[in-house]
Amino acid sequence: MTETRRDFLKAATAGLAMAALDSTILPAQEDSPDGLPKRPLGKTGEKVSIVGMGGWHIGSIDETEAISIMHEAIDNGMTFFDNAWDYHDGGAETVMGKALATGGRRDKVFLMTKNCARDYKGTKQHLEDSLRRLQTDHLDLWQFHEINYTEDPDWIVDRGALKAALEAKKEGKVRYIGFTGHKDIDHLLKMLAKPCEWDTVQMPINILDAHYRSFQKKVVPECNRRQIGAIGMKALACGIIPNRLGISAEICRRYALSLPISTLVCGITSRKDFQQDLAIARNFKPMTATELETLLADTKEAGKEGKYEGFKTSTGFDGHYHRVQHGLAKPKVTP
Repeated sequence: MTETRRDFLKAATAGLAMAALDSTILPAQEDSPDGLPKRPLGKTGEKVSIVGMGGWHIGSIDETEAISIMHEAIDNGMTFFDNAWDYHDGGAETVMGKALATGGRRDKVFLMTKNCARDYKGTKQHLEDSLRRLQTDHLDLWQFHEINYTEDPDWIVDRGALKAALEAKKEGKVRYIGFTGHKDIDHLLKMLAKPCEWDTVQMPINILDAHYRSFQKKVVPECNRRQIGAIGMKALACGIIPNRLGISAEICRRYALSLPISTLVCGITSRKDFQQDLAIARNFKPMTATELETLLADTKEAGKEGKYEGFKTSTGFDGHYHRVQHGLAKPKVTP
């Protein structure tokens, strides 16, 4: 490698590192009595735990164990709960609803789930389904799920899904509205341009993302500029970064949390996973610019073509409901 190219790469990674640290999100992070720090969720005025409970994963394990882990999470201040209408054909929402139904726990969490429909009637039905399964009369945050296809932003507006969501907000069934996507930054930027005062955007935030179709470079800054809460997910790239690249889960989580996001949704399938993520969050210290620079330089080659981020490069990680919605029906890959 020439000195000129080496200097360029060093400058580029250093620039991203400094951009990650130049944010009001991290200085606004505050401690809480339970020991789990909280951050502001965009302009909503809400403060949420810096790590959250992933609905797909907790919905994939034994129900009794899942409920026990969720209760322990709430007791320890992990109060951002993620879910979606289609996770395990509604099973994930159902078990989460059972976990929140006792001991006043529903009032202790910031509850988010996602709508998969793109039309007015379907959106209203998905909301009623989610409220019933989650055993609640309102959602703290409702997000349009998987804006993974170029048609999605237009469909959501033209077919009436956004209208239904805004009506639900006026009715008090939904407090805040956002959207998610894991495929292409252009789809999320197109969604951001739609006529809605979005509250949140959920997207992949991991070390490899910095090098290919980068949400952290293109979407997070726009969210921060508009005071929209950025929600991270896939910090481990579905387990590939620790398993294939040998970078620990602790480093992966710490990297994501060092970026200007409001919270990081974590895939938890055991009490061991929960205790690990809880400890990472409680002991979190932002990476220094030098640490970020080194990590990004070390992962540039692995990340440059997206080969370890299949959720960006294939439809295999898209939900079955959405693949059928777009005329696809291939078997999905487990997240």
